[in-house]
Amino acid sequence: MEEAVGMSTAKQSQSQYYDSQSFYDEMFEKDISVRPHYDNIHRLFARMKPSELTMRQHALNQRMMEEGITFTLYSPNQSEPLERTIPFDYIPRVIPKHEWEAVDRGVRQRTKALNMFIHDIYHSQRIVADGVIPRRMIVSNVYFRPEMMGLDVPGGVYITSSGIDLIRDEKGRYFVLEDNLRSPSGFSYLFKGRTIMSELFHDLYLSSSVQSIERSLNYFLSSLRSLAPKGKKDPLIALLTPGSYNSAYYEHTFLAQQLGIHLVEGRDLVYKDHKIYLRDMRGLRQVDVIYRRIDDDFLDPLAFQPDSLLGVPGLMNAYRAGNIAIANAPGTGVADDKAVYAYVPDMIRYYLGEEPILHNVPTYLLSRKDELDYVLEHLDQLVVKETSLSGGYGMLIGPTATPKEIKEFAEEIKKNPSRYIAQTTMKLSRAPVMIDGRMAPRHIDLRAFSLMGEDSTHVIPGGLTRVALREGSLVVNSSQGGGVKDTWVLNR
Repeated sequence: MEEAVGMSTAKQSQSQYYDSQSFYDEMFEKDISVRPHYDNIHRLFARMKPSELTMRQHALNQRMMEEGITFTLYSPNQSEPLERTIPFDYIPRVIPKHEWEAVDRGVRQRTKALNMFIHDIYHSQRIVADGVIPRRMIVSNVYFRPEMMGLDVPGGVYITSSGIDLIRDEKGRYFVLEDNLRSPSGFSYLFKGRTIMSELFHDLYLSSSVQSIERSLNYFLSSLRSLAPKGKKDPLIALLTPGSYNSAYYEHTFLAQQLGIHLVEGRDLVYKDHKIYLRDMRGLRQVDVIYRRIDDDFLDPLAFQPDSLLGVPGLMNAYRAGNIAIANAPGTGVADDKAVYAYVPDMIRYYLGEEPILHNVPTYLLSRKDELDYVLEHLDQLVVKETSLSGGYGMLIGPTATPKEIKEFAEEIKKNPSRYIAQTTMKLSRAPVMIDGRMAPRHIDLRAFSLMGEDSTHVIPGGLTRVALREGSLVVNSSQGGGVKDTWVLNR
């Protein structure tokens, strides 16, 4: 009798959760039945009492606070930055094996083509000469670095780590929203989230046959080691951070610790005889690989922004001399630009002779007069983004914007159309989150992480699911109030 009542209550809860809007739901079919790969998860949470759910959430929040799993939130309305724990939802997102295999192949294909594009742009520029991409798209790109022209990078690897952001439409099809190739963040939330979930929901985790992500840290380290100049067997690797005031500093310290590499700031390094050295108690030790988490502009004041205090004077000289590797390579942002994004399917066809496995969101380039005119007439239906910004900044989400916001954004677009792209407003898929002891639907995306070494590429199983925690919101970025959840790829 109790079991029947429980099932009836669960069914009622599912009915309240689901609505008639045509979004793809990760857990539920349209008839409110549970998708087979979510059976295990749904059974557990449907039978847990609100008090137990609250206790689990408290334990999770406490762990994150104790371990300092934080990011720094900057707001123009605040005089001081706010450090906070990342909002973490404990209902995992589940992806069946066959579905992930297609994503894995698509991410590998895309990052391979992007890496070939970056090499081409800084060498012969065949793709420009053949008319596939307009020259102005490259020379006017704020991330294009003339200093990289003709420079052969270690192992031919420009994008050691990349974060490819994916969304699903109302039919459950995956699309690439954008490519993050300079210094993608989120690794720490992925790995720490998995550790916490496997401990707090130990039985559920073991019974779900989830693909492990532990070996991915080894792949990360191997990718960095493979870049060492002259094939050095035991290279000294350093993670270059802007310092403790950076919003992702927790991640920097986490990765340095987990990878067993040195965490350094620019002042810890010195240039001498076309080499970079680390100052420590034993004197000067030559650095072979730098995994940088600072932007190009601040890497070397002698090559880029002269007033930078974050970088290392002379670093680019050592790089050109072939005495140090930098991951990701300077200038990778040329393929990170949101206007260049529109040409990635063409890159795949051009360099690989293949059709894209993962498709782009339909995109309008506002540098084209006909597309600009269309976008200005349909701003209330589209998402518009500034090409050089990320983190949810410089965006207009037309369907949720006010007439005043649309008018002001239109004026900005008219001043410099080439600074913007527009995209079809996709009906982002939803997944359940736990709010006040019950499931509620929220929109999500997926950041798939790719790790490229000299000889192989590894895609971390599952990546990081980001959640728009505000009801109805499509913005998942943590800087805009979004959260994260663990992503389980099944072994079957």
